[in-house]
Amino acid sequence: MTTKTSAIEVAGLRKSYGDHDDDGERAERGDRTMRHFTIHHDGVTIPVSRDGRGRPLVLCPGLNSTQADLHELTELLWRDHDVVTFDLRGHGLASAADRYSFEAFLSDLVAVMTELGRLDPPGAPVLVGYSLGADLAVHYASEHPGTVAELVLIDGANPVPEPFITEAALPEFRAMWEDLATQQEAERGTARQVLLTAQEILDLNLEIDVIRSEILDRYRKIDRPISMIMSTSMAGDSGEGHAPRFNQNWRAGVGRLVREQPHIAMSWLDADHRLVFTHAPEIAQIIRSAQGPAGQATS
Repeated sequence: MTTKTSAIEVAGLRKSYGDHDDDGERAERGDRTMRHFTIHHDGVTIPVSRDGRGRPLVLCPGLNSTQADLHELTELLWRDHDVVTFDLRGHGLASAADRYSFEAFLSDLVAVMTELGRLDPPGAPVLVGYSLGADLAVHYASEHPGTVAELVLIDGANPVPEPFITEAALPEFRAMWEDLATQQEAERGTARQVLLTAQEILDLNLEIDVIRSEILDRYRKIDRPISMIMSTSMAGDSGEGHAPRFNQNWRAGVGRLVREQPHIAMSWLDADHRLVFTHAPEIAQIIRSAQGPAGQATS
């Protein structure tokens, strides 16, 4: 693994990842400096951005989301955290890859955490993951004890009792991701692009169903504080189609987890799975207060 740093520490400037000038950077108001570097591993290039002051925090995006998409939440966290964000392979400004398996995405997170440990050995960070990023965070923490201070999991890493993609739901999922892949073509060449095909997204979700059915074993290996921020209506508030079953399955998974791991701090937001985009201020506030007593539920 190699690391290349670019446009680092331009004194007196803060750079925004979401918008760039001809040099790939854009200066904003403020007296901080955003630092960018790239990590090369497993044949892919992972772009990393860092800004803010305070407690170290790493924010891992999920499937079909980029660090540019998470910019509102990142800006809120900059106020009192030293925030590191990055793009997973095939997302944002990361390069495309030959494979898009769960283990491949996990290797991206491991590469970022390893490089941060090399650059800043003191102080384990808070590891925040959204959706697939939450599952990656749980697997990382279970395999690398002592490297994170705590976990904040946003609408992911849920030990749902039943798979989401059943034979009956498969055509609907396939059509949904074909539509999504078509829509994403408009983002090609931007910091919000997603290079995965509809079939690759479907295959990943089938793999995630299996991984979540076994994720309780991962939680048992983690001795760090865990906070979860979950949507009340993950699949939306429609009373038709598959949405009611999906939402029931989602809440059942959370119930299953807190029965076994009652020390996990649970927060519910009245939102769907887009909560990280629609409720960024609420999520930032929960993250700030995550150091409070574990096990206290909020709504």
